Amino acid sequence: MIEGPDKRAYTKCNNCQLIFTGTCFHLSVNEEKKRYSEHKNGIEYPGYVEFLNQAIEPALPHLSRNMNGLDFGCGPTPTLSVLLKKQGYKCDDYDPIFFPEITKKVYDFIFATECFEHFFFPGKELRKIHDMLRPQGFLIVMTETWRTEEAFSSWYYARDLTHVSFYHNRTFKFIAEKFGFIIHNSHNPRVVILQKQNSGNH
Repeated sequence: MIEGPDKRAYTKCNNCQLIFTGTCFHLSVNEEKKRYSEHKNGIEYPGYVEFLNQAIEPALPHLSRNMNGLDFGCGPTPTLSVLLKKQGYKCDDYDPIFFPEITKKVYDFIFATECFEHFFFPGKELRKIHDMLRPQGFLIVMTETWRTEEAFSSWYYARDLTHVSFYHNRTFKFIAEKFGFIIHNSHNPRVVILQKQNSGNH
């Protein structure tokens, strides 16, 4: 157990450095839906567009316009897919609460912006994403990573009750090894670009 910024109990995995809360602290679907619906997200909010561009810009050198993409965890107001379509890219939307119909397609790239921290069971979600991604395809993750346990104890990012899984840089190295990805430099500490190799141990 490690100390967090609120009264929730936190556990750190010594293998991968993931910090997570117990299932008793997971919100219900209705509670999650209410909170997400209150967010001011959408193409009409310049601040949100600028925020998403942090993930889009470092990914573009790896993408081409003949690729098919997915915004995984797009929320109630799909925005990233709209931004990509404006630049000529194809991108579908998926969200377990707001757009729950899971596609049977396989994608060349998948964006997961500010959704990894909401995963109740990250391994399960990663297997799903891995299976939806073509070999040599790209997974672009945007989330904040924790640095030290001392800093975590007062970290603003862990105060959001919908945030239940917190990643360290070493967590992503573990994910890459476990699921058969290589990591590309995004030049942004909150963006991780993973490329799927031909086989993985998922």
